[in-house]
Amino acid sequence: MNYHLEQAGVQDLELAAPLFNDYRVFYGQQPDVAGARRFLEARMDNQESVLFIAVTGEGAYRQAGGFAQLYPSFSSVTMQRVWILNDLFVAAEQRGKGLGSLLLTGVREFAYSTGAKGLELTTMTNNTGAQRLYEAHGYSREEEFFSYHLFF
Repeated sequence: MNYHLEQAGVQDLELAAPLFNDYRVFYGQQPDVAGARRFLEARMDNQESVLFIAVTGEGAYRQAGGFAQLYPSFSSVTMQRVWILNDLFVAAEQRGKGLGSLLLTGVREFAYSTGAKGLELTTMTNNTGAQRLYEAHGYSREEEFFSYHLFF
């Protein structure tokens, strides 16, 4: 199938929500397609994220094979916008077909077009397939700073 990248809007939630649900399940969460749809819709309504989907087909045959979600942030040191590539997911049956690269290229172009300093992301230490993909696209692993979390 021939996929292309689109910036998603509320009209695309029916395509994006099942993928977002699968992404959450991949990370050990319980399935909740309705909750996934509400979450994505709230991010869009509040202009809190930018969502891209890899799509193929038209009309009733339109399908999404993957998505990437960016959250805005800023670097105080350089006084520039930074985009956080918070979510990247390709449906299991579409992996190995170039959709991850399509998504990474698209978010890079988007970030550059907004005048951002760059993109940041985190991934699980055992997600070596994703790490290889990121490094192939020019991402470098952080060696200078430690990350800390305080979750409630």
